[in-house]
Amino acid sequence: MKKTLTKSQQGKKNKRDGAKFELLVRKYLESKGWIVSKWMNNVEFPDIVRIPATENTSIEAFDKKRFNEGRLSPAKHKFCGIGRPMALGTGFPDFICFKRTTDNQDYDVIGVEVKSNGYLDKEEKIKCKWLMKNKIFNYIWIAKKGEDKEEILFSTFKDE
Repeated sequence: MKKTLTKSQQGKKNKRDGAKFELLVRKYLESKGWIVSKWMNNVEFPDIVRIPATENTSIEAFDKKRFNEGRLSPAKHKFCGIGRPMALGTGFPDFICFKRTTDNQDYDVIGVEVKSNGYLDKEEKIKCKWLMKNKIFNYIWIAKKGEDKEEILFSTFKDE
């Protein structure tokens, strides 16, 4: 007999599983020679409102003026409740990674967003476009779970 979880229990399980997968991605990248750190910044747009699900993710649909006035700012800590520590490291993307290029003159600097399913929401896609347009990162990788329990698949964010 399979035990059904309440929404609260399911949320806690998802949060725990997400943190575990994020740690797995970090260890994998470090094993491949990347220097990995939590990204503690976020992209903010003036008067940002939630983007309706029916809209596409183009900059025109978002509003070019707000997109161009976007700025990088420290990520805000999240209040978890009395007697519980605040959630730190809530920036977007999750990690900043860098390593020397093959000619040892420059560094590759990438952002890595960890998503179990590999899908970014509309607001995250616009933030990625802003980060790429402003040359904060050379690439943004999206890490997702593979078929195997320990498999990690990476895709590169493409500015459509």
